[in-house]
Amino acid sequence: MNVDLVTRSWLNLWNGDYDVAKDLVSDDIRVHAALADGGDGTAVSGRDGLVGWISQVRATFSSLTFSIEVGPIAQNDHLAVRWIANGIYGGGFPGASAPIGTSISFAGTDLLRTDEDHVAEYWVNSDMHVLLAQLQVG
Repeated sequence: MNVDLVTRSWLNLWNGDYDVAKDLVSDDIRVHAALADGGDGTAVSGRDGLVGWISQVRATFSSLTFSIEVGPIAQNDHLAVRWIANGIYGGGFPGASAPIGTSISFAGTDLLRTDEDHVAEYWVNSDMHVLLAQLQVG
C-alpha cells in the first residue's frame, strides 16, 4: 500500500477531484458514518454513492477545503488521518439559521481500510456538534 498516494488521493477526492475515485475507491466500498439525517452510512452504497455523498457535503459549503492535521498513521491495511475542513456556508443545511456566507471550520478523523491499493472500508468521526453550532442548528 502506498500510504502517501492513498492519503493524497483521498484528500483530493474530498477537495472535489471526483476523477480520482475510480482508481482509489473499490466498487463496493463500505461506509460507516453518522449522517446528518440520522443514518449510519449504509445508504452510501459503493464508489458512486460515496462520490455522491461527498458532492452533497461540498454543495452546502463554497470553497470547502480539507487539509490533514495528523497522519497518515498506517498499520497493516489501515490508515488514519485527522483532518480539518474550512469553508463558507452556502445555505440549504436542514435546520440551520446561520446566514449564508458564515465561515465554518470543523475537524474529524478518517479511518480507511485498504484492499491492495483501493479504499475498501471507511469510518468517519467528525466534530459535527461544532459544525451544527456554527450553522446555528437548534
